[in-house]
Amino acid sequence: MSIQSLARKNVRELTPYQSARRLGGNGDVWLNANEYPIAPQFELTAQTFNRYPECQPVLVIERYAAYAGLEKDQVLVSRGADEGIELLIRAFCEPGKDAILYCPPTYGMYSVSAETIGVEARTVQAKEDWSLDLPAIKAALDGVKLVYVCSPNNPTGNLINPEDLRTVLEMTRGRAIVAIDEAYIEFCPQASVTGWLKEYPHLVVLRTMSKAFALAGLRCGFTLANSELIALLMQVIAPYPLSTPVADIAAQALSDQGLAVMRARVAEMGETRSWLTQQLKRCDCVEQVFASETNYLLVRFTASSQVFKTLWDQGIILRDQNKQPGLSGCLRISLGTRQECQRMLDALQPLPGINERTAIMNNETAPSKEPM
Repeated sequence: MSIQSLARKNVRELTPYQSARRLGGNGDVWLNANEYPIAPQFELTAQTFNRYPECQPVLVIERYAAYAGLEKDQVLVSRGADEGIELLIRAFCEPGKDAILYCPPTYGMYSVSAETIGVEARTVQAKEDWSLDLPAIKAALDGVKLVYVCSPNNPTGNLINPEDLRTVLEMTRGRAIVAIDEAYIEFCPQASVTGWLKEYPHLVVLRTMSKAFALAGLRCGFTLANSELIALLMQVIAPYPLSTPVADIAAQALSDQGLAVMRARVAEMGETRSWLTQQLKRCDCVEQVFASETNYLLVRFTASSQVFKTLWDQGIILRDQNKQPGLSGCLRISLGTRQECQRMLDALQPLPGINERTAIMNNETAPSKEPM
């Protein structure tokens, strides 16, 4: 009997999540993973590496609860928000019976986590303007235990209408958990729904330190919910989810000084986003730059495959979104340094626009004229 045949059928057939690092590339300008382009500087203060860490490091929980305006028993810390996504499925969904629901185009780990565990991943595609299709969601809720909504949404960059979020929370009362993924909320903090937790016992908010905190390599995320729900997740979380160095640096990043640095970083990236938006609009090969509330821009190009390869060959790595529903011709561009963004713009400048490309294609397909 082969190893493959011993594996669970759903795992054998699973398409793994294609992270930026997994896709690879030989670049030196990485604009594909929504990371901050400059490494922050921290020094370890903890030295108890011979001891197991706390399951839920007290100082990290205290500081994040204060930052989020919540009580300590409403906060769970994990290995990135990705672990929070999986914990919710493990705690609330019966494999082979229950389903999760999400609305593409959106973050791919919702489906991968569900399928790995053997839970149906049900989709309701977002509308053309990327707002939620509320009637379709309501019609698809039978058997759904978990609804994931990303706001601001990855990869589109748009906020979900708060009234639509309330509608989803109302239609799922008593029947499903609603997880709002706020991985990018530091770029638009006024849009957070953490203030709704008292009103909705089935609401969960997912957070991360990978984006605005510039700590993607730390793998530290948070699940915010009412204490009863957090207690359930504590029953399925690993005994030591955060290593001692991770907890040490996370606590430093959540200090008053660390939060001030994060907010300055957010302001700086907002300026870069505005500047890059205007510069991209001047490129002939760009059809549309979509509005964004995040640290990346979704851009539709005249010939996205050519653009992607041209930049790839020059060591400038973007994220291709063509396979996502409704995102034909789109690439996602993370905000790098001004120098990195300028290098990308310089590489885009010679690429043809739609009129030039049509002329080139017509030229290539025109019948040759033989001499008389």
